[in-house]
Order: sequence, then structure tokens, then C-alpha cells
Amino acid sequence: MTASRYLESGAGQQIEAGFPPLQLLNQNPPQHNSRSLWQRCYVNRLVVLDAAVVSLAVGAAQIVRFGMGSEVVTAGLSYTATSVLLAGLWMALLAIHRTRSTRVIGAGAEEYRRIGIATFQLFGLIAIISLLFRVEIARGYLAIAFPVGLLGLLAGRWVMRKVVTRMRARGDCTTSVLVVGSRQSVLTMTRNFEREAGSGYRVVGVCLPGRGFGDEEHVVVDGREIPVLGNEYSVVDALQRSGADTVVVTATEQLGHDGIRSLVWELEPYDIDLVVAPGVVDVAGPRLVMRPVAGFPLIHVEKPRYHGAKRFGKTAFDACFSLAALMFVSPVLLVAAIAVKATSKGPILYKSERIGLNGRSFQMLKFRTMVDGADKQVAALFGQNEGSGVLFKMKHDPRVTAVGRFLRKYSLDELPQFVNVLRREMSVVGPRPPLRREVEAYDGTVRRRMLVKPGLTGLWQVSGRSDLSWDETVRLDLSYVENWSMVADMLIIGKTLRAVAVGRGAY
Repeated sequence: MTASRYLESGAGQQIEAGFPPLQLLNQNPPQHNSRSLWQRCYVNRLVVLDAAVVSLAVGAAQIVRFGMGSEVVTAGLSYTATSVLLAGLWMALLAIHRTRSTRVIGAGAEEYRRIGIATFQLFGLIAIISLLFRVEIARGYLAIAFPVGLLGLLAGRWVMRKVVTRMRARGDCTTSVLVVGSRQSVLTMTRNFEREAGSGYRVVGVCLPGRGFGDEEHVVVDGREIPVLGNEYSVVDALQRSGADTVVVTATEQLGHDGIRSLVWELEPYDIDLVVAPGVVDVAGPRLVMRPVAGFPLIHVEKPRYHGAKRFGKTAFDACFSLAALMFVSPVLLVAAIAVKATSKGPILYKSERIGLNGRSFQMLKFRTMVDGADKQVAALFGQNEGSGVLFKMKHDPRVTAVGRFLRKYSLDELPQFVNVLRREMSVVGPRPPLRREVEAYDGTVRRRMLVKPGLTGLWQVSGRSDLSWDETVRLDLSYVENWSMVADMLIIGKTLRAVAVGRGAY
């Protein structure tokens, strides 16, 4: 069934008339492009959601500021007309900044960033108009509409992303991918897609350049068999056989620029996305700049920024956030300190030497969660180590006290580290603070973790904590070091609060 026939069917009429359950969009034969169907439904829902949020925001601002039934007039317009105009401009700017583009919805911080830019631009435009044309708009009205609308838009996108993520975990709302590349690149890319199931990419077939008659019929990735559907010259046939709606090319060296151009021309008649993987991993979008040079689309990878304005902004944020956090959790700190002191002998705080920025050591503060002198028992317990790499971890460590186990489960033992942040030894968000013996076992690659301050939380904290393997911990830390930004830090802090609340991966 083609996409056009689908729209002529009953399910298609439901899409035209309203918004069917997203699950229905993946219940079609694989020979048509199902991705465009669920994406269109998702975008339509976002339009309705954004319109509802913006309307409620400006409507609430008018009611709170002026009351029900009042018709205050400014510049010849009632505030009812002003609210309608403001809502229309807001929706227009959301569309202009492509906040509902299928390239950004559902993954990463770019979607949130575009919403923020569109909203700030709108109110900047209003300020300029008010100044130039002497139009008096009540400040209280804007002071309500602006934050309520922005928070509502961000919250709405967050909810929709959670819905899609859950559906993708069940195999719905996915993008079917055909990978063209060497066997090793196919295995690596497929594992990454499987690991990040929320991205919605699922490999359904591969084409191996140079494959001849009688070669292997499938490749196995983490126990899943993926059919080999030909070589670099049979991509269109492989698409029809697999039902894929996206082609990812990693074999650029085998295809060459003529082969890539021919493939682009072959795919023109079809509603198929072509993606060329540059082979650069763990580099975020803002550092990648496409610049056409001499007819070649060259990807410039900007160097990570560890100094200057970004570093100053991060330091200022750390100080303000830590002061606010310490004041907010001061009752919890007091109760935890009393519980530690009353239930076991030893000091309230445990000072652990950690290695920070540029290899400098510092004393990291934690509430003591183990019996006094626990460090001296490590050698005797090393045979029961359940950690990987250079990490020492035990799920049922006999040195942990009853109070300590509770504090660890909800990461309350780490709250004193806000003092380390105020001392500028740590950051609120950053790589995991390592021990000296761990650093001594680092190779040259892992040492890049020390280009930024270690963090009280980080990608490792929101991605599994103690359940992560050593290799995965290193990969997440290096990815953060290479791509850190304030927007990413805010998202990590939000995810940390959720991870701590459920006590996932902590022991």
C-alpha cells in the first residue's frame, strides 16, 4: 500500500479529519514510507499543542492583569485583539524557526533551543515596536504571558517526547534504516542505534560494498540477524525489499564522489532520506559546520571551547546554583549529619582525594556512608570487585552502614559536594570525579576527561550511574568534555533530579 493509497483508506481519512493513535501509523506493509505518516501526525499534534499553550498563556495574562470582561484599549486595539495578534505572531515565529522540523523533534536540545530563540525574539520585537511607535503595552501582561507561554511550550514538547520514546521502545514510530558500508561500520552503527533506542532509528538491512554472489546472507548484532541485501550498486532494490525509509552511507571511500552523486540521483524519485555518516563520533551539532569548498561539501569540526566566555558563564552558574541548593537542602543536610553521627562511630564527613581540572588533586566531601577506616579494607575485598575497568564497585558492600545505604540510594551523601563547587574544585555538571589510582591507569585518551572540572552530576549520573560499564562511563565523559554547553547542563540537571528520585543505579 503506497502512502497516497493509505490516505485514501479509512486510516488516511482519520488522519485528515483528526489525529489517530500513533501506533496505527506503523501497522502498514513495509514497502511504503511509513515514517512520513507518523511524522506528519506528530507534527500536526505539535501544532495543536503549541496553539493551545500560546492561547492559554496570552488569555491567562489578559485575565490576571485586567480581569474578566474588561476591554482595555491600547493603540486603538482592545487587549482581546492584542492577545489574538500576539498569539498569531508567536505561532508564526515558532514556524519560522522550524521548531517542529522533523530533523529536530524528539531528540537532543535543539528543539528546546529553537523554542527559546523564537520566544525571546518575539518579545524583543514587541519591545522594539513599543519603543519606535510609542505603543504602551502593560508590562504585567507581558510578564505573565512570556514565562507561562515559554514554560508551557517546553513542558508540552517534553511530554510529547516522552510519549514517543515509550512508543519507540515498543517498536512504533521508528525510522527504518538501510546502512551502506563496511561490515565493521555496519556493526558499530547498528549497536549505537540499538543503544539509543529513543532516537527511533532501527537498521532493517545492510548493503556491503564489494559483496559478491555466495557471500554471507546476514550480519549478527547483539543477537539480532540483519539481512545483507546486496552491494553498493543494489541500494534501490534493497530499499524495496526491506521497506526502509532512510539510507545511511558510511562507505564513502568505496563509493567515491561519483558513486554518492549517482546514489542521490537514484533516490530522487522516492521519498527516501539519504544520510552520509562522516565518521566523526561523539561530536555535537554546534561543532559541525558544513562549508562547500570547490564543489565538495566539507564538514568542519570546530575545536571544543574550554576557556573564555563559556568558562566564565559556567563558573558563575555553578556559584549561584550551589548557593541556592545549599540553602534549599540545609534541613536535609542537618538531618543526614545527625543520622550519620548517631548510628556509627567516626566523622560525619568523609574526605576523599580526587583528581580535578588539569590533574590537580582536591579533597571531595561526602557524608560518611561506610564504617570508619573502610579504605583499609579495599585490598581484602578486591577479589569481590563487581566494577569494570579501573572502578571498584560492590552492590552489597559489607562496609556500608544502614544509614549510608539510604543516603547512597538517593545520592544524599553527595550533597556536601556543593561546597567543593563553591571552592571552584568541582562543577555542578561534569565528568565523574576520579580517584588517583584510577587516573594512574588512564591512557592518553581518557585523560581528556580532566580538561574540565569534575561534576557533582553528569551524563554518567543520568545514564545508569553504577550500572554502567567502564567503557560506557568513559565514552559518556569524553562526549561531555567534547560538547559541553549550558543548555546541555540544564538538561542533565533536570534528568539528575529524576534519576535521584527513583534511586536508579546507585549502590
